[in-house]
Amino acid sequence: MDQRKGRLRVAIQKKGRLADKSLDLFRRAGLRLSNGKNDLFFKAENFPADFLMVRDDDIPTFVNSGVCEFGIVGRNVLEEWCLGGDDRQIEVLKPTGFGKCSLRIAVPDGANYRGPQSLSGMRIATSYPRLLKAFLDANNVEAFIVRMSGAVELAPRLNIAAAICDLVSTGQTLEANGLKAADIVLESEALLVRSGGKFDPSLESVAEKLRLRFNGVLATEETKYVMLNAPAAALKKITEILPGAEAPTVVPLAGDADRYAVHAVCKESVFWETLERLKAAGASAILVLPIEKMML
Repeated sequence: MDQRKGRLRVAIQKKGRLADKSLDLFRRAGLRLSNGKNDLFFKAENFPADFLMVRDDDIPTFVNSGVCEFGIVGRNVLEEWCLGGDDRQIEVLKPTGFGKCSLRIAVPDGANYRGPQSLSGMRIATSYPRLLKAFLDANNVEAFIVRMSGAVELAPRLNIAAAICDLVSTGQTLEANGLKAADIVLESEALLVRSGGKFDPSLESVAEKLRLRFNGVLATEETKYVMLNAPAAALKKITEILPGAEAPTVVPLAGDADRYAVHAVCKESVFWETLERLKAAGASAILVLPIEKMML
């Protein structure tokens, strides 16, 4: 008997911040996760899904082959894998909003870098040789690619290469190694992906439920529920200020024919500056509340 009958498999990076954020995302989707004797397998106790913790560059293979129906993987890893020429059977469902970084060219601080043409004839170290080659080809640059699996930022200091192509988030690692970021090769973040192959019929409805929960969690990331009071004359201006609110609910306040309560789901960030603008427009008693769950 097939023990995974009716249970989805999800591939997630086995360690690091991306792993923690991925598991947290599914926990916020209501899944109670428990791991076995090691941290390489998590089982959802209240939902038919299992989570395999694997190397990040193996996730596209797991999903593409159908071993896992879903995965969370960095765009940088996915695009590097796709350039390998394998038959792509992966569908990108949605960006997650976390794991944001950029794959960039970086050169020593004192280098006279004037764009991609400055790389001509150079040795460039990277863990992403296919993406780097695509970037060089797109700019008609001939250079030597030195493939490294880690510690790429040390390459110029060790005279392995004159420049690097590596992931940059804060830039602190580059600065610590006397490097400066230059051209962007790829903007990246973690993506939810699914196998493009046909699912077992027993998994189709489960997959759709998981997708809806995932979308609901992501929808609440920046979304806030805003409540305020306002005079009738200020309603038009106030509804224009509310960020990302499509159709606010406006109801008269009891005992005051000229004042209204405004409730709105704001799909963009609500900053202090937003509240100040609302106040200046005539709003009062402004409340901004987080939204715990949302089903789209």
